[in-house]
Formats: sequence, structure tokens, C-alpha cells
Amino acid sequence: MSKRKFSVVLAILVVAVTAKAEPAMWVIRDKDSTIYLIGTLHLLRHETEWNATRVKKTVAESTELWLEVANIDDQASIMPIMAQYGIDQEKTLSSKLNAAQKEKLAKLAATYSVPMASLESMKPWMAALMFAVLPLQKAGFDPNAGIDRLLKSQAETEGDKIYGFETAEEQVRFFAELPESEQITFLEESLSDAEKGIAQLEKLARAWIEGDNETLGDILVNEFKKEAPAIYEKFLVQRNIAWSKKIAEILKGSGVQQIAVGAAHLAGPDSLQAQLAKRGIKVERY
Repeated sequence: MSKRKFSVVLAILVVAVTAKAEPAMWVIRDKDSTIYLIGTLHLLRHETEWNATRVKKTVAESTELWLEVANIDDQASIMPIMAQYGIDQEKTLSSKLNAAQKEKLAKLAATYSVPMASLESMKPWMAALMFAVLPLQKAGFDPNAGIDRLLKSQAETEGDKIYGFETAEEQVRFFAELPESEQITFLEESLSDAEKGIAQLEKLARAWIEGDNETLGDILVNEFKKEAPAIYEKFLVQRNIAWSKKIAEILKGSGVQQIAVGAAHLAGPDSLQAQLAKRGIKVERY
């Protein structure tokens, strides 16, 4: 698979540049329900300028917020899950890698001041996530400034109910249940990304801020589908199908809901909107 695509899509980590425009949003309506959809960026620079007016307006109208995981900011509960599925007490990480991979890992560990000894107990997917995030944090990107947390904070202030399509454990298992060979590929791509900087993610972020869903699809979805169809099916298609089923159930009720999921899920031919259309649910650009 080409550089950057694998780790960008699996980690679902996206960032933003300084700009001011409106992200793409969608809406579903029936006689007694309104559901707003927005694709999210999980990390931002705190100084990022983007037009959040419509986004905040839809949350203000809503009485429920649906996220991929409801407790996205509860590190105390997430870290034990990461340890449960991400630590290998029997085989070291370096023993799973070839010479070139070990050399690249050691080089990047030194660059980011990460002791090699602290990596040895990690399964490849866990180390991959770590090196996917480290360059972003070094460049000033922070999950505390991400769209998910902005929306959750506003919903909490307004007393809205907050739900998750998945649990934190389910999300971790998406990575942990990858075959080891795929985990190693994920790690290698993350290391390559860390070497090359964040140019691709900057481009992705510009597309998000400008509401350019076609470019988001090109970057996040199309090549991923072509070059890793089995993983694409697991990480995007099957989850979109499951979420579309849940949204159909929500629509049977009434009121106003805001749904915020990773931007990759709202782009490309197998998007959440496409899965909803297969259920006869009309989704319009908002």
C-alpha cells in the first residue's frame, strides 16, 4: 500500500491548518425528526481558525449527540483497555521486525526521545498508533482541540444526552484483531509518515475545513479501497453499515440529534450516506 494511506485511514487521525471556512455537513429529516451529520477531525491546533457557527448551531438545536465513542476523553478507562490488548508479555516488538524495520524504529524512537526499552512490550499496532500521534503532537496538534471534544463539551454544557456507536474496547479491538503481518505494515507506514512530516495531513485538513468532500474521499478512501480491500471493508464499510442501521432506529423516534464521526466515514462510495440511501433514507447536504 502507498505511503501514508494505511496509517492515515486506520488511525483515523486528522489535523487542521489555519483557515476559515465551513466544513461539510448533512441533514436527514422526516415529519418529526432532524439528524445532522458531520465528519470530525480528532486533533487540531488550538489556534486554528475555522467557522464553527453552523456546527455549534446544530448542537444547540440537538438534544442528543452521537459520537463514535461517548467517553472519548476518559483516559482513565481507555488506558487499561489499551494495555490489555496492546501489550505482549511473551515476544518483544523487535523480534517481530526485520532488520530494516528495526533500524527505522530505532531511528524514529531516538528522534522523538522514546526509549527503545519502553517499546519492546508493545504489539505492533500499539506502537504504530504511538508514532502516528507523536509527530502531530510535536507540531502542536492536540486532541483536546479536536472537533469531537468541542462538540461533546458544548453538549455537556447544554445538558444533552451523549451516546456512542461503539465502545472504547470495540475500537481498540479493531486494531488488536488485525493479523500480525497487517499490524507490522501499519507500524512501518506510521514510521514512514513520521519521517516525512505532516504535509499529507495538512492537505487533508484544508479539504475538511473547506467542505471539499471529494478531496477527502480521494485522500482517505479511494486508494485505501483499491490497495487494501479487506481492511477497508472492516474499518469503514462494515462500521458504516452498522451505524446506518442504528441511525435508522434513531429516525423512528423524534427530536433533533447531532451525529459526529470520523471524516473518512462520510466520504467515498461506501460512505455512511450511501449506506443510509440503501435503507431508503434521504441524506441532503446541509
